[in-house]
Formats: sequence, C-alpha cells, structure tokens
Amino acid sequence: MAVVMERLRLDNPWCSYRWEAIGVVEDGAPPQTPPRVILEDERRRRVLYTGFRLTLRRDEVEDYWLNVSASEPRVFVLWRHDEQGEARPAFVTVSYGEAARWMDANEQVDGVPMPPEIYRWVGEFVETHYRPDPEAKKRRRYASSRLERHGKL
Repeated sequence: MAVVMERLRLDNPWCSYRWEAIGVVEDGAPPQTPPRVILEDERRRRVLYTGFRLTLRRDEVEDYWLNVSASEPRVFVLWRHDEQGEARPAFVTVSYGEAARWMDANEQVDGVPMPPEIYRWVGEFVETHYRPDPEAKKRRRYASSRLERHGKL
C-alpha cells in the first residue's frame, strides 16, 4: 500500500507548517520506488510514499475486530521526520492495540479512513479468525470487582 502525507502551511509565528498522514491507497509500485509529489500549491504539498505492506496476525485479531466494527474504521500510520524535516511514514497497521503501543512510545501516529478494499480484506480475516471469549463478558474491569468475586470485600 501507499501512504499520502500532507504538509500544510500554517499562519503561525511558532510553527510554519504541519505534517500529517491523510490517506492510504492500494499500491502496485515496485520496491524502492522513490516518493512522488502528487500535489503542490502555495498552501499544501502532498507526497505519495509507496511500498508499505499491511500484515495481519492472529494475535491481533480482536483489535482488528474492534477497528472494523467501529463507526469509522482506520488505518494507522506511524511516521517520523527525516534529516531534511520531511515526514516519512515508517509503518502501517489496522490494529488498535499496535497503534496504541506506538503512541505509548511517543511515536507520531495518524489514523486515516480505511479504504473499502482494505476493509473487506480485514473483515474477511476477522470473520475467519475471531472467536469472542465468552468469559470476557463475565470479567469486570476493576480490581475491586475481582476482590468482590473472590469474597475478599
């Protein structure tokens, strides 16, 4: 897949521009294809970064399910600034858990709308591999609930 990054010029005395991931698209570009400017005007610059692979793992299937069952499913893009100050995407995921771990590590992460073709693919993976834990509903969130259940309160 490919990631679209946008640099938006700001009218701000402390910061002249802001970078953010604004979308992802399916990508058939060969490996090592250099980034390509796809739009540039006086306010914004959009750059297409190709060559990203979205890998689904069974141990993240509950987080995929949470994503595809949300009202606005997302693809999460971890990006960093390079030596020239350009924003470069590094990883993509559709796992809420993985994106949360990246943010906990103080990485820059943007969530972009999940394209329909990716939604279908992730949805099929979830349907094949996700089995809700029937015991999960019985568990309670707080430690006091566990103490209460074991007769220690």
